[in-house]
Amino acid sequence: MTDRLPHATRSDARDNRARILEAARAVFGEEGLGTPLREVARQADVGPATLYRHFPTKQALIVAAFAEQRGACHAAVRDALADPDAWRGFRTLIERICELHAHSRGFADAFMTTFPEAMDFAGDREQTLHAVAELSRRAQKTGRLRPGFVVDDLVLMLMAHRGLQDAPRTARHAASRRFAAYVIEAFSATPDRGARTPLPPAPHL
Repeated sequence: MTDRLPHATRSDARDNRARILEAARAVFGEEGLGTPLREVARQADVGPATLYRHFPTKQALIVAAFAEQRGACHAAVRDALADPDAWRGFRTLIERICELHAHSRGFADAFMTTFPEAMDFAGDREQTLHAVAELSRRAQKTGRLRPGFVVDDLVLMLMAHRGLQDAPRTARHAASRRFAAYVIEAFSATPDRGARTPLPPAPHL
């Protein structure tokens, strides 16, 4: 019996941690990072003491909750830089970033550092901006990206994209895809109207 108790305790701890992370992704994803931790604990069906035992700070919880999204962001940057077609890599990176941000208000907030202590996410943002700077130089050399593009244009785009979080949840992803398509078209140096990719369907807002 005593041999089984430590195993049961570890199993309970793992279950609690998993529930806390699931609740944090849901609560922060929909309501943003300003949501109190007591709401995360309530959604996870654990006490505040249990939550703080696993995650002593809100920052620690946010980093753990969005580890998958951070990994996806890193992969998007790597894939874009590895694409031999710089313009295609540039377009794909914008589409994937928009998709990640549309999926979670909390991740978008952390990435844009509205949560002041989110230094891990600040590093992700800088990595992404460096990648965009490199891709934009390559794409401009091919003549596909307009010469006036600067990295701050991506920041401007992401600031505007955050407004989609106020759209109905059922329409948010479709709105994000259409937004990204319009932005990419605006960044194109010489859009060929005959070869233009059709826009994604317009969502009902």
